[in-house]
Amino acid sequence: MSTPARSSAASPSEGLAAWTQYQSASEAAVRSGGWLAATRQRALERFMQEGWPHARQDDWRHTSLTALANQVYTPASGQADPGTDIPALQRQYPGIWLVFVDGHYSPAWSSNVAQLPAGVRIQPLSQAWAQPTERLQAHIGEAEYGASPTALNLALCTDGVYLDVPAGAVLEQPLHLLFVAATAQTAGFTRNVVVLGRNAQATLVEHYLGGDTLPTFSSTALRIVLEHGARLTHCKLQREGQLAYHLSDVDAVQEEGSVYEMHALAFGSRLARNDISTCLAGRRSEVLLNGLFYVDGQRHIDHHTRIEHAQPDATSREYYRGIVNDSARGVFAGRIRVLPGADGTDAVQRIDNLLLTGRARADARPELEIYADDVKCAHGATAGQIDEDSLFYLRARGFSPEHARSALTYAFAAQALQRIGHEPLRRHARQMVRDLLPGGGLLGELE
Repeated sequence: MSTPARSSAASPSEGLAAWTQYQSASEAAVRSGGWLAATRQRALERFMQEGWPHARQDDWRHTSLTALANQVYTPASGQADPGTDIPALQRQYPGIWLVFVDGHYSPAWSSNVAQLPAGVRIQPLSQAWAQPTERLQAHIGEAEYGASPTALNLALCTDGVYLDVPAGAVLEQPLHLLFVAATAQTAGFTRNVVVLGRNAQATLVEHYLGGDTLPTFSSTALRIVLEHGARLTHCKLQREGQLAYHLSDVDAVQEEGSVYEMHALAFGSRLARNDISTCLAGRRSEVLLNGLFYVDGQRHIDHHTRIEHAQPDATSREYYRGIVNDSARGVFAGRIRVLPGADGTDAVQRIDNLLLTGRARADARPELEIYADDVKCAHGATAGQIDEDSLFYLRARGFSPEHARSALTYAFAAQALQRIGHEPLRRHARQMVRDLLPGGGLLGELE
């Protein structure tokens, strides 16, 4: 499948327009199994009408998608060589692995998919929507939700994962979803649906990888429903290449007593935008949003979060840390809304940025919106450079200037990593951070 020839004078809103029309007409109805076709068509029409978000929109004033909109991508077959040592990852981090190459499920690289507790359903979305459950139909998404890129994702998603854990079941092994961008000038659209029944438990790990020299586009969406007392630990590790674009949307709904813990680690892409929202729709529900990002060169990363307290006695904790190097830019905008009647809310939001050069830029917008009494809410933001006294202290004890700066940068990042309760994931995240810093091997020995 190929894209029609295009002129270099294409307008910014056309970057995916020709392809979306072509892809939708030829494949959407077949892939959706019929029941989703009308929703996908509405989502596509919405994107075509609205186009890409622009800086005049408040939620996008710090992030321009003009460069992305001017790109031309072609559909991928999913048959490319992943270009990464997948078996080594699977040996190092045991669990259930579903692998997707250029947005398509790859059974040859996946493992342990059949080793599931009774009643647990894990399926590639491309298979699940052929025989959909009521839960999948209810939670896969709506054309009207989110920004226009999220609608485009719904219209064009080719694959993803459907995880359904029934009441009382525990998925003992982590479920790893590996998304590899393996082919230049291709776009991958994936969508994942996770539903945990009453008192169910699971651990979900998303990996996004790609080669440094590959210009690619990854669009991903995740829909989460946690029923009464359910617990989900979710870790996202994003390490796509220096020429990649990455747009992500996470939307969670939490019922009474449920616990959602997300750790978002972003270290790749030319431009990455992550939208994360959760609605605490039940009493005594809890959420932790913990994030760490590193951006260098002229790269750009943007996190937008939204926590909505809709019922009393719910707790939210949000901690993000950013490391910004060279002429890069990091953006964080977080909003906590406490709705009328959500008394007893306990919410904390904090963003801290470490600027490694005078050219690095960080934008922080923590916000509280409170419409209830008897609440305990706090928010704050900091931005600064490495402390000179601490640097002098390490230099006096034999550290080179480079290693001293790396050690202090790693210590800054470690405060976010220590919140990851799952030891293999925490160990993996620490190694990822050390690999980014000069003298990373020495940091491992010191630790």
